[in-house]
Amino acid sequence: MEHQESNVLLGLSSQDEYSKGFFMLVCMVLSWIIVHRWSQRNKKGPKTWPLVGAAIEQLMNYDRMHDWLVKYLSESNSVVVPMPFTTYTYIADPANVEHVLKTNFANYPKGVVYHSYMEVLLGDGIFNADGELWRKQRKTASFEFASKNLRDFSTVVFRDYSLKLHAILSQAFEGQQVDMQELLMRMTLDSICKVGFGVEIGTLAPNLPDNHFAKAFDTANIIVTLRFIDPLWRIKRYLNVGSEALLDKSIKIIDDFTYSVIRRRKAEIKEAGQNSENNKMKHDLLSRFIELGEDPESKLTDKSLRDVVLNFVIAGRDTTATTLSWAIYMIMSHSHVAEKLYSELKTLEEDRAREEKVSLLQYDTEDLESFNQRVTQFAGLLNYDSLGRLYYLHAVITETLRLYPAVPQDPKGILEDDVLPDGTKVKAGGMVTYVPYSMGRMEYNWGPDAASFKPERWLKDGFFQNASPFKFTAFQVSLPSDLLTVYP
Repeated sequence: MEHQESNVLLGLSSQDEYSKGFFMLVCMVLSWIIVHRWSQRNKKGPKTWPLVGAAIEQLMNYDRMHDWLVKYLSESNSVVVPMPFTTYTYIADPANVEHVLKTNFANYPKGVVYHSYMEVLLGDGIFNADGELWRKQRKTASFEFASKNLRDFSTVVFRDYSLKLHAILSQAFEGQQVDMQELLMRMTLDSICKVGFGVEIGTLAPNLPDNHFAKAFDTANIIVTLRFIDPLWRIKRYLNVGSEALLDKSIKIIDDFTYSVIRRRKAEIKEAGQNSENNKMKHDLLSRFIELGEDPESKLTDKSLRDVVLNFVIAGRDTTATTLSWAIYMIMSHSHVAEKLYSELKTLEEDRAREEKVSLLQYDTEDLESFNQRVTQFAGLLNYDSLGRLYYLHAVITETLRLYPAVPQDPKGILEDDVLPDGTKVKAGGMVTYVPYSMGRMEYNWGPDAASFKPERWLKDGFFQNASPFKFTAFQVSLPSDLLTVYP
């Protein structure tokens, strides 16, 4: 009996010791957390937790990520956000941006992490390349986009597809609702595929058909982007389950389409070379790069061609469609802007008609046929050079990009420890991200009216005046400047 009682007491004593130990551990952890949080009471930027850093706050604000960063960057030029496996430093000061994109450019590549996330879709194309490979592609692309043949070809393509879009939109005059962004996505995909591949994929046909390539392209774009916040994507890829299984199917559809076009275009170019009577030169990007690939030193494989063309399809499709969607919204919500824009376009139409010595067709807004004829005539009067006269339109598009940039954030890797111009220290292995969305809203960049939509800020004596590319960073995504002459 005494032996049993002693065992019970011993068990109670052990449990008591365990409880005391557990209680002490909890107290130590709570003390650690309290001290950690107390030490940040005067710290600018998101507050962190032990081990997980700022991951909790960042995930809670994922749906409003851009505006979340605006709040912190309005209080400080740089915001440091520690995460479980790396540290992100977000910047909005033009001096810091210039340091990363120019002064110490070699220290801030896209990096291995970014490349691994995007490789399945972008391959080794210009938007996923670093170093010599990036410089070589940039040089080639700059030369090609500066060519008059490609510029004239793309102008005709964009004009034709704009008229197709108008034909669909004209139905809205009768009260039908339309999804502008979806239509613009179709228009830009069709036009960019025509410029890039030289093929018609027909998503902007009047019945708005589904297209396997377009669907796969959208799906792949979304899933590779989600990799940046999905810590389990590598496991899902290894097991081929969930989103990664869907990505694998989508990439197969994209590659099957792309490689079939490459093979067909190569055969057409070879046949044209053998037939002197049918030696009409094609001006799409794929044809130009295939011709460049005939030089043994170019080392352009079918995989290289696939990467080159898909990168420019990605560059020109979503970016253009989202920018046009926001521009239309801003024009419709600012009536004085709409009036000025209409006046400028009307003046251009009249000037071009005089230059071409043609009479403008009469139309009635209640008569759809006469209105469509006038729109077609107006489109025919437009050419690449005449667009340069539309200073106010240029200002409207640029102001849209200032507030709603097509690429709201652009991350860079860090090769070596560095100190930014504002004194912020960054560590090798981390990431520096400049934030065009926030930069456009910072009063220390644009003055007290930074948040206002004001195209006039880009005009001086009626002519367009650009800003520093490190202050207005909408095109600082490794794009050759000549792309701006091709993509609308």
